[in-house]
Amino acid sequence: MSPSETPITGLEPVIDPDLPEGALAEFYKAFNGRDLLLMRQNWDATDEASMDNPLGGIRRGWTEISPTYERLFNGAARVEVEFFDYTIHMLGDGFIAVGRERGSLEAADTRLDLKIRTSRTFRRDGARWRQLHHHGSVEDADLLARYQAAFH
Repeated sequence: MSPSETPITGLEPVIDPDLPEGALAEFYKAFNGRDLLLMRQNWDATDEASMDNPLGGIRRGWTEISPTYERLFNGAARVEVEFFDYTIHMLGDGFIAVGRERGSLEAADTRLDLKIRTSRTFRRDGARWRQLHHHGSVEDADLLARYQAAFH
């Protein structure tokens, strides 16, 4: 399986959450648009949902996950990313998307070029996919420290 060369940005002209690429595009539309309601729609609402990322650590259930997005969306720093170099692995009623994010963080006196390894797991919920798990890792220790500092 070759990685996709077409990035997912959230600006795709048609976003259909019944398709794996559409569920991913919906996530990036919510993330880059700072849209917490759309983000909640994208995520699985059960306590089984989990997220492990550089800002929130490990969070379980939407009630623990949502404050990380609220902090990110309501803060002074602006983060935008796109998903690229990815593969989608189907698992019956689920799929895993494995790839990279690239983008930027901009704040008053800070500009960072972001590079993040990312995996997202979705499962079927009726006629659409919902995100069940996200893991993100910043490879460069200096970049990770500067990224985290922008939110403290």
